[in-house]
Amino acid sequence: MGLPTTNHDPGFRITRASHVVLHVRDLAASRQFYEKVIGLILTAEEGDALYFRGIEEACHHSMVLRRGNAPACARLGLRVFQHHDLERLKAFFEAHGCPAVWVDEPHQGRTLHATDPAGTPLEFCATMPMVPRMITKFSRHTGGSALRLDHYQVLTPEVRKACEFYTAAGFRLSEYIAPSGTFDLRGVFLQRKGNPHDIVFFNGAGPRLHHFAFLAPEVHHLLHACDLAGELGYGASVERGPGRHGPGHAMYVYMRDPDGHRVELFNTHYQIMDIENEPVGWDPSDHAISFPWGLPARQAWFEEATPFADVAIREPQLKPKPLTLEAYLAK
Repeated sequence: MGLPTTNHDPGFRITRASHVVLHVRDLAASRQFYEKVIGLILTAEEGDALYFRGIEEACHHSMVLRRGNAPACARLGLRVFQHHDLERLKAFFEAHGCPAVWVDEPHQGRTLHATDPAGTPLEFCATMPMVPRMITKFSRHTGGSALRLDHYQVLTPEVRKACEFYTAAGFRLSEYIAPSGTFDLRGVFLQRKGNPHDIVFFNGAGPRLHHFAFLAPEVHHLLHACDLAGELGYGASVERGPGRHGPGHAMYVYMRDPDGHRVELFNTHYQIMDIENEPVGWDPSDHAISFPWGLPARQAWFEEATPFADVAIREPQLKPKPLTLEAYLAK
């Protein structure tokens, strides 16, 4: 069994990861964290909802926080290029036996709610209201100075099924994790916008949202975010890093917000737009790739994640056994 191949002409055009919708218990605490530490811009506060965007984003929101009784992710948002792509996308989901319905969402054009075969709840739209970019309003930059939403990582017991579905929808596989000499997929990096990933699936109990990631301008913004997290009482929430990823070489830091949602700030990407770029595989047992320097992540980083609202969690047949910090120190 080889790698799933991309359908480059599925009849619709998904363009990028767009926005994440989260349930939080304390809007005030979440607002302080995302404004001061991550550096997002508050676009609107409406009743029990906050709408944020990155400093270079010109669309209304890339993150929505809604007050809820328990932390959860409601939807992962993606954009399509034009409105007629939504009609074709709805037919695609239905042809694959996946539910898809039209909904009305504030500050978005026509919106489609759908669920992928792995159970991930998704939200697609083509347009949002435009707002001023804050990229040259330097007095508004704080914390990590988050530029824009870049990608999501989802834990699922069905990595190959997810990969087959998304490549059929036009996503390209940029990187994959499998034991050497096999295509036993343990992780897949899938992209639409020309850099390594818009959505990532890793083997694990799920579907659950492992993290969402914002691009930051420079390495010092990652450190500044950590300093502000410490000053504001979130120091223990700096969960992993600063460190460096392997194949993508980006510098990163992972933090947990007041409700435990995991957010990544990272500083760069490589380009993968050209058709001759083949997927790059790496072996999970090669720790020089997974963490080229420093220590491995804590067990909680591998196992804890945000549940999707009202979505049942399933265990994988093969439970992952990553090298954790606890196991490393016990050697």
